[in-house]
Amino acid sequence: MRHRHRVVLCLGILCIGVLGLLVAGCSSAGGQGRPLASLPGHGGGTQAAQPLSQQQSDQDAISFARCMQSHGVQMPDPYHRAGHAGLTLDIPSRGPATNAAFAACIHYLQPIIAAKQAGAQAQAAPLLPALTRYAQCMRRHDIAMLDPTPLGAVGLGHVPGISNDFGRYSPQFRAADAACRHYLPASVHDDGTGP
Repeated sequence: MRHRHRVVLCLGILCIGVLGLLVAGCSSAGGQGRPLASLPGHGGGTQAAQPLSQQQSDQDAISFARCMQSHGVQMPDPYHRAGHAGLTLDIPSRGPATNAAFAACIHYLQPIIAAKQAGAQAQAAPLLPALTRYAQCMRRHDIAMLDPTPLGAVGLGHVPGISNDFGRYSPQFRAADAACRHYLPASVHDDGTGP
């Protein structure tokens, strides 16, 4: 059975929330029709950078689906989902049967991916100083927490000078989180196991 993951393609507005790791989603509220990023055009070579419009984003989603279908991948056409700007696209899982099609077709999604990443980085930027202070505090409490990524994701990893492997559910992690939680921005909701 093929597993599919749903990707909502919309450029109206991106909503970012930090829960576990920073997760990006889409909403139809406010800002529809406003470009999120200036991206290279879809033509050849030296075209001037232009904002990615909702119309172009939808056309790219349709082109991606048709390209995949033409390469033998059975996937539905993009569709409008109530409450979301833009088209929703059910993207098939990557695997031996779909790798060639992805290689041939992924370029249609690159402008959409770039615009979503630019929007996510812009929304995460104000949170980064507080998330960095949280990670530094956790390291002072002997938890190997890495500084946040540009998208605001924080996680455990290899940190020089910290040799333990305290996990998110360990008493040591919970104690450090309780001591450092005050550094987290108010918009970050967590359950005591870190953002």
